[in-house]
Amino acid sequence: MERSARPVRRWGAAVVASTAAVAVALPVTTAEAASGPSVSAKGAFLLDGGKNGTLWGKDADTKRQMASTTKVMTAVTVLDTKGVDLDKKVTIKQSYRDYVARQGASTADLRTGDKMTVRQLLYGLMLPSGCDAAYALADTFGSGGTEAARTASFIAKMNKKAADLGLKNTRYDSFDGISRAGNNYTTPRDSAQLARHALGNGTFRTVVRTPATRQKAANVNRTYYWDNTNKLLGSYKGAIGIKTGTGTAAGACLVFAAERNGRTVVGVLLNDGANRYPDAVKMLDWAYRTKSSVKLRQLPESAQKD
Repeated sequence: MERSARPVRRWGAAVVASTAAVAVALPVTTAEAASGPSVSAKGAFLLDGGKNGTLWGKDADTKRQMASTTKVMTAVTVLDTKGVDLDKKVTIKQSYRDYVARQGASTADLRTGDKMTVRQLLYGLMLPSGCDAAYALADTFGSGGTEAARTASFIAKMNKKAADLGLKNTRYDSFDGISRAGNNYTTPRDSAQLARHALGNGTFRTVVRTPATRQKAANVNRTYYWDNTNKLLGSYKGAIGIKTGTGTAAGACLVFAAERNGRTVVGVLLNDGANRYPDAVKMLDWAYRTKSSVKLRQLPESAQKD
């Protein structure tokens, strides 16, 4: 069996949290209990996933770049397609690999000619943040006679879905977060609402809560090994996803969620520094009125860094 090498590229040059395990002890102080957690992100939001109620926010309606958290909408656009066949096989094109190389993008290291199911491509999209997987999905689910037309069509579908969901301050010009003209933005509130919608899909929930996976190509003897870039998984009690993102303009971003005692909390951090995981822990602890000491899951050196 040929074993696909773990992808090593990353997208963006902004600060990323270290892959080394980090211990975080974060008490919920009296001041925080009164006014909300103190975080370094420029924008943040906490949503009660069950009641769809606002818990707390910081510049929650300011539009900001979102980097690879864009891929939440990529996945939603695919999964909300009427009659979507998750077992449909997609042939990987050289153009997907060329795009990743040209952009210096995060990658699932998909190999030309391999046949992967839509379900597998969703894992490649959300775990290693594969821009090649995003390209494959956009090319498959868009319409038109050329790749350019199909990907543009898919981005239009992303924007229509945002409008349908009432995300008035969200706009996409990209299927993966690599913005062509800086017109790829959202707000913490909009992003949390999108994440809540996404978690209503069982396939999405299963994918984003998976720390690592092995996926075998349908037509060749090759297995892909993908690690989830979200270090909260397996580190914070009840964490169930969702997506990291890092870009020069966007900074470090994180869309996250946890579930405890049947209560789901969704959080968003936009344009954070190296503190996105400690900030996420602070926010979740504030929501659950708990105090957690968290040792972040250590990713292999070969894992993508997003």
